[in-house]
Amino acid sequence: MIVASLTRSDEESREAQGIRDYCDGFIFEQVNEPMAVLRMVGSLPTASPASMGYFYSPRLKSRIDALLAEHRFDLIFVHCSSVAPYVAEVRGIPKMLDFGDMDSQKWLIYSKFRRFPMSIGYRLESAKLRQAEIVLAKKFDFCTCTTKAELDTLNGYGVPVPTDWFPNGVDTEYFRPVEVPYDPDVISFIGRMDYYPNQQGMLSFCKDVMPAICKRRPGTKLWIVGANPSRAIRALGHLPYVTVTGSVEDVRPFVYRSAVNVAPLTIARGTQNKILEAMAMGVPVVTSEQAGGGVDAVPNEHFLTASTVEGYRDAILRFLDNQHDRERFARSGRARMLSHHNWENSMNKLSVLIEKCLAASRC
Repeated sequence: MIVASLTRSDEESREAQGIRDYCDGFIFEQVNEPMAVLRMVGSLPTASPASMGYFYSPRLKSRIDALLAEHRFDLIFVHCSSVAPYVAEVRGIPKMLDFGDMDSQKWLIYSKFRRFPMSIGYRLESAKLRQAEIVLAKKFDFCTCTTKAELDTLNGYGVPVPTDWFPNGVDTEYFRPVEVPYDPDVISFIGRMDYYPNQQGMLSFCKDVMPAICKRRPGTKLWIVGANPSRAIRALGHLPYVTVTGSVEDVRPFVYRSAVNVAPLTIARGTQNKILEAMAMGVPVVTSEQAGGGVDAVPNEHFLTASTVEGYRDAILRFLDNQHDRERFARSGRARMLSHHNWENSMNKLSVLIEKCLAASRC
């Protein structure tokens, strides 16, 4: 197996070296930010999505083409539509495209949260991506997504190739419950804070939900844990009930010490790994209905969902005030991760889908 990938920073390039122990070969190219932005701008008057321009590296394309000329591969597996163009035109080798999330729909949601004229740009990018997703799907033998909802979206495009889904997994040994005391007044949020959906979710949560919680339970605190917080996110740290940590070596201690983990994302597609990790650690989760839809679990049985300020307030206070309910959801959430989101089961399903892909390519 040979892995080809892009990285976006020197740090990512260093961390990526760890994959060499798990494959026969590994090639990567680091995104040249100025050139990537130029390609994005250049794509604006064309039918090509800007995001695909950003992730295109001529050097990586050349290296992939050289590998294809030198080796006979049994399968090409692509993760994410943004890099599918690298091999879209390859013939004679079974090809599988894992969309993960349908990115076009994510950009459509973005457009609803941006002001004019940016909203028009996001809507245009969504339309371009949707058309590109349809065209790309036809050039592969099998297409997959990470949730049933994303698969329904893909099938709604009427693509003529076989499709299916397999869930994201979580390392249930690394993310496992530990016997450490938690603070009954602490709420945690985990996620990269240079990512717009996380920023938007936290800005809204701190503005509306936290004051409602603190009114009922003074002294409640929120920890926002994640790398590269924007200026607006750092400013939240001036609120008396918010701590913004920035990058940390290990997020687990922050989750373990919190009474509840939240994922109040109104912009959410696919599976939010932060939810899987918290549930695997035995920490109950309150999330938006949108983000919860990407988890193969049952609301009100394995986690709680909310869509209003009052809904979030009551769900979070339920775990802060009621230790019995907290422990019950902690156990049921962990059990669901073991049964429906562990990597072994997920990879077993992927193996079955790969066999289907190989069979489809022979038809």
